[in-house]
Amino acid sequence: MILSVSRRTDVPNYYSDWFMNRVKEGFLYVRNPMNAHQISRIDLSPEIVDCIVFWTKNPANLMKHLECLKDYAYYFQFTLTGYGKDIEPNLPNKREELISTFQTLSEQIGKEKVIWRYDPILISRRYTMDYHLKAFEEIACSLADYTEKVVISFIDFYAKIQRNMGELGIRQMTTDEMIRMAAQLVQIASKYHLVVESCAEQIDLSNVGVQHGSCIDKSLIEKLIGCKLIGGKDKNQREACGCLESVEVGAYNTCLNGCKYCYADFNDEKVKANIQLYNPNSPLLCGNITSEDKITDRKIKSLKDNQLYLKGI
Repeated sequence: MILSVSRRTDVPNYYSDWFMNRVKEGFLYVRNPMNAHQISRIDLSPEIVDCIVFWTKNPANLMKHLECLKDYAYYFQFTLTGYGKDIEPNLPNKREELISTFQTLSEQIGKEKVIWRYDPILISRRYTMDYHLKAFEEIACSLADYTEKVVISFIDFYAKIQRNMGELGIRQMTTDEMIRMAAQLVQIASKYHLVVESCAEQIDLSNVGVQHGSCIDKSLIEKLIGCKLIGGKDKNQREACGCLESVEVGAYNTCLNGCKYCYADFNDEKVKANIQLYNPNSPLLCGNITSEDKITDRKIKSLKDNQLYLKGI
């Protein structure tokens, strides 16, 4: 099993104590977002968890617990953009804090385990193409020795965020604009020996040097654990997503980053209500078990292929 921690909320930033308590106890609960009274019990034993993928914009709170994860393989998807407080209102200053946090994390666990995400890319009167190119190069220069890859994507106008997009003057990019920007980002990244991959993009950018990537990356995980995996594509993600199947542990409407482009936080009042329910000692993130809830053990297993292979086959 690959554990996704988490596409739905920034667990390392806000709920690291909860997650580490779950690791110590060996299990956690996840409420089904499509069926509120269906709760799955997830086994967190190292024999079952092949790799943990952390998604975050600020891992500082989790970094003090990394020694407790010594029995697990893991890596980080670390989003670091050039946006200001109008887009990412609750994040620390990038130059003063987050870049150094990225560098420190990389020094602690290895640069192959810290993936830089410059996404989503959006265009507005303030955030022009030139703005992005300058911000991207500044960050790339700072991270050149601390990562091997940068993941990009372009903003999707989900119905849940359309109002935010309109209020901020964000517009749809044309296909030509996406291709031109991707080409220039590749030119910049190559100066710093960084590979550029895309995340869940329908558009083919291979002609300008951007390959379709996988955030939950089978090849990377196999490299980290020294073993082949037999899992397939994650059927719960978008068609263009190339991620390996995983188990998601987060909850919608629980992230305090407040990013205006986020599809996982779509109701500010629900976010406020949910965080009031946060208990770091609860098996369930930001919620209580009720008499109507049904808890079942999710049938999960390791994806490791322990079959022996002859050399060259």
